[in-house]
Amino acid sequence: MIYLDNHATTPVHPEVVEAMLPFLREHFHNPSSGYRASRVVKKAIAEARGEVADLIGAKEEEIVFTGCGTESNNMVLKSLARVYGRKNSRVITSKIEHSAVLRPCQAMEDVGFTVERCGVDAGGRLDLVEFKQACEGAQSGFASVMWANNETGVIQPISEASKLAKENGLAFHTDAIQAVGKIPVNVAQVPVDFLSVSGHKLHAPKGVGALFLREGVRFEPLIRGGGQEAGRRSGTENVPFIVGLGKAAALMRAALAKGGHAELTANRDHLEKRLSEEVEGVILNGNRDHRVPTCAHISFEGCEGDGLMILLDEAGVQISTGSACMTGKQQASHVQRAMGISENLAKSSLRISFSSFTTRAETEEAVEKIKNAVRKLRQVQGGSGVGPVTVYS
Repeated sequence: MIYLDNHATTPVHPEVVEAMLPFLREHFHNPSSGYRASRVVKKAIAEARGEVADLIGAKEEEIVFTGCGTESNNMVLKSLARVYGRKNSRVITSKIEHSAVLRPCQAMEDVGFTVERCGVDAGGRLDLVEFKQACEGAQSGFASVMWANNETGVIQPISEASKLAKENGLAFHTDAIQAVGKIPVNVAQVPVDFLSVSGHKLHAPKGVGALFLREGVRFEPLIRGGGQEAGRRSGTENVPFIVGLGKAAALMRAALAKGGHAELTANRDHLEKRLSEEVEGVILNGNRDHRVPTCAHISFEGCEGDGLMILLDEAGVQISTGSACMTGKQQASHVQRAMGISENLAKSSLRISFSSFTTRAETEEAVEKIKNAVRKLRQVQGGSGVGPVTVYS
């Protein structure tokens, strides 16, 4: 089986599993207890916190462990809603956010908040002119813009957007779930107030995430109780998974320092090149110059993406048509609609996402199987398959 759906989730790294095992076996103690065995567990949490902080250029005390990226996003947005309130405040986001941001924003709008959703260009990058106007028109409030898109892999101009927000007195959050570990992310250089991380997108297990809270920013906890995580997220810590996230963060930091995932980038580019040259009616979606190395987003004229996914699954290739949260919902992606891609073409798209475990041999085999699936589906659906290679950037 060839796995090319790493934006949905990544396989847990073997070294992460090894790091976690002692905390599932002998070191099972509650870190809040007072005896020596618990101090071992508490130290492991502190070390993991340091690794996550180092990955994004933060201070250890600025990292809060959560249950997932969705929780991290909701914690921030609901805190900001309480801090700023509905009166005279504005919520600014983009039209391409993950549902973990879009739905909380919709819930705020439903109870009277003013929410502005800024557009993107044809390459899927935030329209900074529109964003600037939204910020300048706000008396108070906050903004939330993702660092990298989960469907296209396109990197957003977070440095510019966060500076615009700060210049206008707005708090700024970024969903960096598809960016952290894939590209350099440094909160010491980019003035974001809040940043969300999800473990299972960077070879840690599902069920653990993190939230960066810049020192000095106001934050209202979503979960109150025993005061864990310095009172910012109560609940007994999920120690094995936190340790796993720490180990994954260390591995990703080493990979970025070594070569910035150069082999991974070369694999993705090779797949795109071969498909563009060997299959007619191929459209490469998303900005070519600003994207994470893990993602290729491709439309195939005359093919239904869901049909391609089924044929490829039968052929032993696991690929998605977009966000895993939207799989099975027969509608065009909101991300592609925001980019101006037609309904039919949006439904003819595949998201092919790689990890450092993806080999060149797997990539070559996947290309052949994608070619076969496209040919079969076009024969069934009657698509001509004729057309030049197009790049939307």
